[in-house]
Amino acid sequence: MKQLSLIVILFSLSISGCKKNSYDAPGCIEDKIDAFKVSVVCDHGAYVALYSFNDKDVYVFYEGYCGADLGAQVYSSDCLYLGFLGGLTGNTFIQGVNFYNNARFIKRIWEN
Repeated sequence: MKQLSLIVILFSLSISGCKKNSYDAPGCIEDKIDAFKVSVVCDHGAYVALYSFNDKDVYVFYEGYCGADLGAQVYSSDCLYLGFLGGLTGNTFIQGVNFYNNARFIKRIWEN
């Protein structure tokens, strides 16, 4: 009987334990994606994308199209905030470099 109880407990823990996301991104970026999904204002058009920028992986968190002043936050693969794209000013620079002229799109990680 103790063995059956142990099996049931272990099975329950394996089902309800830590969930693994399939974002194919570093853990801190996965955490940011989970938080971003909850905070996104737009019903559609928001996404997280992986780019290569200055020979490093960066993640762009685009807020969607439902507001003129919305834009995208850019983070390095170790979750350092690099800057903001778009917004009312239409900013295209990250750390003094034109992002769109120097970044290579790799893939979308998440979208709504």
